[in-house]
Amino acid sequence: MPSNKKRMGRINEEVLRELSTALRTVKDPRLSSLMISVVRCEVTNDLRWCKVSLSILGDYDEKEVKKGLASCSGYLRQELARSLGLRYTPELVFSLDNSIAHGAHISQVLRELDIPHDTEDEDDI
Repeated sequence: MPSNKKRMGRINEEVLRELSTALRTVKDPRLSSLMISVVRCEVTNDLRWCKVSLSILGDYDEKEVKKGLASCSGYLRQELARSLGLRYTPELVFSLDNSIAHGAHISQVLRELDIPHDTEDEDDI
């Protein structure tokens, strides 16, 4: 069983890498203007389904992004089939993950804080 776990991990990584590349070639105007990152891919053991978590940086309309992803999922699946060479090419299910945008927001807030830097050593206290 451990070899199957390793195999699925390699497949997940390969799907993530290939989807990241294929998403850059999508010509759908709802997606091409956005900065989309593939955060995680989870392929089922039977290779029939793949849950793809995407993070999008910037302002976007979630409904339009989901429509764009639905319309280009066939193209992305075809690109996966060409590059992976698996028996089955998984059906893609997209979910939006806002962790990167949330991290960027926290970094921005921390940069904007006006905290004076203490230059004295802690030993003097």
